[in-house]
Amino acid sequence: MGLNVALVQEHWVDGVDPGYDSVGNIQLSRLMGADIRFEASSTFGIEHKGTLAKLKEELIAAGSKPYYIPAGASDHPLGGLGFARWAFEVATQEKDLGVFFDTIIVCAVTGSTMAGMVAGFKLAESLGARKRKVVGIDASAKVKQTFDQVLRIAKQTGSKIGLQEGDITEADIILDDRYHAGVYGIPDAQTIEAMKFGAQTEAFITDPVYEGKSLAGLIDMIKKDEIPAGSNVLYAHLGGQLALNAYSGL
Repeated sequence: MGLNVALVQEHWVDGVDPGYDSVGNIQLSRLMGADIRFEASSTFGIEHKGTLAKLKEELIAAGSKPYYIPAGASDHPLGGLGFARWAFEVATQEKDLGVFFDTIIVCAVTGSTMAGMVAGFKLAESLGARKRKVVGIDASAKVKQTFDQVLRIAKQTGSKIGLQEGDITEADIILDDRYHAGVYGIPDAQTIEAMKFGAQTEAFITDPVYEGKSLAGLIDMIKKDEIPAGSNVLYAHLGGQLALNAYSGL
C-alpha cells in the first residue's frame, strides 16, 4: 500500500530482562521496517499518550499525513469492530460444533477486545440469540481506568453496529480484578503456576503479561465453583507468546 509506519515504544515494565525493550513485538516491528522511537522515561498507561501525540505533530510538520492509532488500537472509533464481528463468528462455529458457550473468558488491558465482544454478543441477543456472559480478567492493575475504557468502547462500538443508546450498561462489563498481580507486566506465583499447567498438560502456551493472568483467573474460578460444573467456557487466547522472549527466567 506504500504506507510508512512510525511508532512509539514506551517503557512500561521495570525489573525485567536487559533485552526486554528489544524483543517480542518490537523485534517484529523492526523486521517489518517501522520507524521506532523509544521513550525510556514513559510509564505504563492505557490512555492516549503524549509521546504518540508528539510523534504525530512531528510527522505533520515534516509534510506527512499520519493516521493515528493509539495503544492496542483500542480507544479508536473503529477499535471494537473486529471483535464485535468475532462474536458472530463464534455463533457460526457453535452451530457447526453443536455447542453453546455460556461464558467467555478474555484478558483485558486497553479494552477493545473485550468491548467488541460485549457489543457483538449484545447485538446477537437483540436478534434472538441466547444470553451469555463475557468475563474480562484485568491485567492492567488499573482496574477503574480499564473498566471505564471497556464500557466507553463497547458503547461506541454498539452505536456503529445497530445498538441503541442504553443497550450497553455498566452491568454488562464484568471485569475481575483478582489476577493482575498488582502491576502490569509482572507475573506472580499464581500466574506462573497457570502458565506451567497449560504448557505441561496441553502444550498450551501463554505469556506472563496477558494470557498467563487470564488463565490463572479461569483456573481459580473453576476451583472455587464460580464457574459452575457443566458450564461451556470459551477461553479467548489472544496470543502473547512473543513476550516469553523477554522473560528468560521463567
